Amino acid sequence: MAREGTFSIRQKIRGSLPRLPFMQLKEEVLGKSYELSVAFVGAEEARAVTWAAKHKDKASNVLSFPLSKTSGEIVLCPETAREQCADHYMDSRTFLAYLYIHGLFHLKGLDHGDTMEREERRIMHRFGLSAHEQNRHRN
Repeated sequence: MAREGTFSIRQKIRGSLPRLPFMQLKEEVLGKSYELSVAFVGAEEARAVTWAAKHKDKASNVLSFPLSKTSGEIVLCPETAREQCADHYMDSRTFLAYLYIHGLFHLKGLDHGDTMEREERRIMHRFGLSAHEQNRHRN
């Protein structure tokens, strides 16, 4: 029998998070036994984490950190996401969902490209999160 993985969300910012099926999305992409920790951080902390991980002086919208084949962490910055959502033809809730899904696929081992984009669209559609996704710019 498969063991149930742990799932935790840590909110390190003020305000409320959008109501999204975070755990169900995790289970759909990574499976029930995957252990995932998600942190929602402000721009200052996102900048520090980005610098430590990538030596880039910017506040990334999402960062994924695989810890093993069955565990990982995702760091999301809603502030950065709000600033970028219009460029991706999405509202802030939908774009944050997309970023989370994007992070999940990185933890699964996918790299940027057609396969990852196709899988992201499939999950967005399956969970009713599509919003002009076909017009999204590539970075």
